[in-house]
Amino acid sequence: MVEIVRLRPGDAVLFHGMLTIFADAFEEHETYLGASPGAAYRDGLLAEENFIALVAVEAENVIGALAGYELRKFERERSEFYIYDLAVSGPYRRRGVATAMIGTFSAIAKKRGAWVVFVQADHGDDAAIALYSKLGQREEALHFDIDPQRAE
Repeated sequence: MVEIVRLRPGDAVLFHGMLTIFADAFEEHETYLGASPGAAYRDGLLAEENFIALVAVEAENVIGALAGYELRKFERERSEFYIYDLAVSGPYRRRGVATAMIGTFSAIAKKRGAWVVFVQADHGDDAAIALYSKLGQREEALHFDIDPQRAE
């Protein structure tokens, strides 16, 4: 049976499991495992209410992970919730694990009165696009990465 767990300070093993899921799924081992946060940073992040880290656990193994943020808006008294990273280990895909994590994330958002939950999918990531299309309305957008070192 799969259990969805929200990470809290002290959840070092589950946090490492989350990083490993992302490293494997996105094939970015250096990004996720090359310089893992220290205990103080990790626990500080997990203590923040606006950061939501969820893992799917089956038989004590992390099989899926979701990292997201609550973004408090300035123009109205409301929040939007952003799914930053979501991945499920290969053998566990297409079993409802991602949908369960999104459901838990959405329940947290609903409890806090969120306006919307949103997520980004890359062109060519057909599995993610199919999942998100099943759960919500699709919008087209352009994404830009701005190097803060160049900002003046």
